[in-house]
Amino acid sequence: MKELGLGLFLVGLVSLVLPFLGMKFMFLTWIEQWGASTSLLIRGGITLVGLLLWLSFRNRD
Repeated sequence: MKELGLGLFLVGLVSLVLPFLGMKFMFLTWIEQWGASTSLLIRGGITLVGLLLWLSFRNRD
């Protein structure tokens, strides 16, 4: 779960930054069909869920 959380966090973080640089993730372009604010909310949610998973499972063996 720690690795899944870290992966989601990184994908979410990169997907939040790339539109400001004029680039896109090809597998996340479907999110943009719902509008800019909704896509930003979804990407932020992916980032937040990944961070929460990583933080909650990082000290477990």
